[in-house]
Amino acid sequence: MHWPVAPADAALSHAEVHVWCVALVQPATLERELVDLLAEDERDRAARFHFEHLRRRFRVSHGVLRRILAHYTGIAAAQLRFAADPFGKPALTEPEGELRFNLSHSENLALIAVARGREVGVDIEFMRHVPEAEAVAKCNFSAREYAAYRALDEKEKRVAFFNCWTRKEAYLKARGEGLSFPLAQVDVAFAPAEVPGLLCVHGDTIEAARWSLRALHPANGYAAALAVAGQEVKLSCWQWR
Repeated sequence: MHWPVAPADAALSHAEVHVWCVALVQPATLERELVDLLAEDERDRAARFHFEHLRRRFRVSHGVLRRILAHYTGIAAAQLRFAADPFGKPALTEPEGELRFNLSHSENLALIAVARGREVGVDIEFMRHVPEAEAVAKCNFSAREYAAYRALDEKEKRVAFFNCWTRKEAYLKARGEGLSFPLAQVDVAFAPAEVPGLLCVHGDTIEAARWSLRALHPANGYAAALAVAGQEVKLSCWQWR
């Protein structure tokens, strides 16, 4: 991982967003501790995965999420309670308050974003080879994005594809709508020469201006992005241990 270890007393103000990078392969003893923190419904969700490595990644990521939120709330990790909105975005119900969070995982890493009083969304993707990338881009990128993507040199396209994808996903997760909102209606800056940003949403630049969009670089081989409501944001990125 590229990010430093967080200080033990890391505090979160309303002007800040903290993003944590979590390794999903952990020692068996720690994994058992994390599993013990999960609620019954979380264990049931983990059990639905067909492959054991996917079950383990789910258990570790959600156990660590509980530990991180416990750090900010002062509530024991196992006592935290969650509820999902109609689009599936989870929020804390015990304790209720202004803490907002979002979780994303891919391959062996997870990202957890936390803020106070402002919505956040985060997305991470392992940059695997995608043979159908051109077709996926044509269907899910805006007309401007697709033209920019096709204009790139072939060696730049894989990184650009995942930069575009993660930035769109982060924004939609922050809104709480996920893939229920058409990806092609979200226009982001992602080309190597462009500053990362949300340009317009369904042609609306005012909506886009309500959000900050940041590229994240947690580890080699991964693309990631953060979306957060508001423009004045102090970002801290740490690895969890």
